[in-house]
Amino acid sequence: MMENGSVADLERLELDLLLDAVKTRYGYDFHDYAKASMIRRVRKYMDKVGIDYVSGLIPLFLHDDRAFHRFVKSLAVVVTEMFRDPDVFKVLREEVIPVLKTYPFIKIWHAGCASGQEVYSMAILLEEEGILDRCQIYATDFNDGALKLAKNGIYPAQDISRYENNYRLAGGKAQLGDYWVSRYDSIKINRRLAERVTFANHNLVTDGVFGEMNLVMCRNVLIYFNEQLQDRALTLINDSLCPRGFLCIGRRENLKFSQIRNHLEDVSNRLRIYRKLGS
Repeated sequence: MMENGSVADLERLELDLLLDAVKTRYGYDFHDYAKASMIRRVRKYMDKVGIDYVSGLIPLFLHDDRAFHRFVKSLAVVVTEMFRDPDVFKVLREEVIPVLKTYPFIKIWHAGCASGQEVYSMAILLEEEGILDRCQIYATDFNDGALKLAKNGIYPAQDISRYENNYRLAGGKAQLGDYWVSRYDSIKINRRLAERVTFANHNLVTDGVFGEMNLVMCRNVLIYFNEQLQDRALTLINDSLCPRGFLCIGRRENLKFSQIRNHLEDVSNRLRIYRKLGS
């Protein structure tokens, strides 16, 4: 019987072979995702489909693209809510939006938008600050299932009280219920907000620069990448920012692994909000 270390080594080898097969067959490259996180998600999927070994997923994914795409959907960890981390949105309202107001047209990119609640939170903030009509929001994710949820803008009504509390703490100026309509046990975001958002598939691992943005929101995506992939994603994001543009990442994330740190000044390092240097 193998010792635990040997079992772990064998599992990592199987994982590398699986990721090689996935990249060759489908073009998705997950090699630079954090290994511990990927192993956890692979194991969870194995339990779901009744497979005992990681290598057992290789023939399944090679011959059943529906099984593979269900796996990809399971990788999208949708842990989000409206005005999540209200103090972040409060600083955006008080320190970032006043700068954005000075521009005739504003472009904002939500990278890794998941099911879209934070995208619509931004649209509400911009509406209340009187600049939504001058804004275009691009919301992207690599997961088409998550994008469909985000585009529909329909969420469980059971979450309303938490959303409303976040909104008040973020400095909300109206009633959050003004921005949706209730339907049975769900809410649907108002069309006016959705009209300012373009949803698109974009993969921070494989795709390129996404235009010159005044603000990029990329929150709680980098934590699933290793240092090399974090640096690649952050470099892509930095190249997508116009001079003096703003970047907001997740509170559990940081820039210490990336070469772009020297190109950014702090708006609030505690809340992970930065501004690109340049004229």
